[in-house]
Amino acid sequence: MGVRIGGLIPKKEISFQDLSGRIVGIDGYNVSYQFLARIRNKRTGKLLQDNKGRITSHLTGILYRVSHFVKLGIKPVFIWDGKPPKLKRKTIMKRKITREKAKKKWIKALELGEDPMTYAQSSSKLTLKMVEETIQLLGYMGIPSVKAPSEGEAQLAKMAIEGDIWASSSQDWDSLLFNSPRLIRNLSITGKRKLPKKQVYINIKPEIVELTKVLQNLGITREQLVTIGILIGTDYNIGVKGIGPKKALRLIKKYKTNKRILENVKWEEDVEFEEVFNFFLNPPVISEYEIKWKEPNSEKLMEFMVEEHSFSEKRVEKVINILEKRGSVIKTKKTLEDFFKLTP
Repeated sequence: MGVRIGGLIPKKEISFQDLSGRIVGIDGYNVSYQFLARIRNKRTGKLLQDNKGRITSHLTGILYRVSHFVKLGIKPVFIWDGKPPKLKRKTIMKRKITREKAKKKWIKALELGEDPMTYAQSSSKLTLKMVEETIQLLGYMGIPSVKAPSEGEAQLAKMAIEGDIWASSSQDWDSLLFNSPRLIRNLSITGKRKLPKKQVYINIKPEIVELTKVLQNLGITREQLVTIGILIGTDYNIGVKGIGPKKALRLIKKYKTNKRILENVKWEEDVEFEEVFNFFLNPPVISEYEIKWKEPNSEKLMEFMVEEHSFSEKRVEKVINILEKRGSVIKTKKTLEDFFKLTP
């Protein structure tokens, strides 16, 4: 879910061509949940499965979307969450309850002959097994993965600040609170999308958000943006009752400091404000990581996707051709790593 500050944030549409040649760090958990939510049977809401009954929606999304990125010249690197912080325990429990309720409503909708997709999407659960399968698939495709010690978005921000990636890619706004200079949204969900419970379709395009422009537009500092997020509510705290984005911005403009703000709002949480604030400013991240693209392992890729998970051989061959072609675009460069230089 993340922090709900979208209404305050200036953003700009960006084309895939604008991202060509850029190294983009992708929030692996975030994009995997997107695939689990959207790649389903539209009539029943069920996830895609192979001939052994194992879920493959996450693999489908990664295989085709990532190959599309590569075809366009985008240089993806996936970052995966590590151990969730203790501050996140309530959010994790709340999400579990939400999934269970959604599953019951999904079953009921099928019984009543109603559209099951909204409830089916909300019931999505990403398992450790799915994550391991996805990292394995990316490895066969030659795409690097980095395991964060805690929150993936915090690690993405660290890598963006260091210049090892050009931008973070996630649907959540938390990347900005973690100090990511650039945030790309809608990278994996572009195209026409149906609004929940409505026969209305909207066209979704990639967007870029630049932190410096956000802060200039709002007239605040990054630390004050973090305070706004905490007042509204984050994955680590509920937020102050009755305070939304606009009111939080007014409070920060009026009182300036956390001390004065807390003197004028009713903080009723069992977690200390400063604990959440300091987590955003100093999250657990690693400085040693390897970003290395490789030639696709065509044999392993075919074995994993076609023989193991019942994918179409022709479709997987097309993906392999895309991956191999991008690795040989520049004739003087022999490997995909050479093509994907680490300059942001």
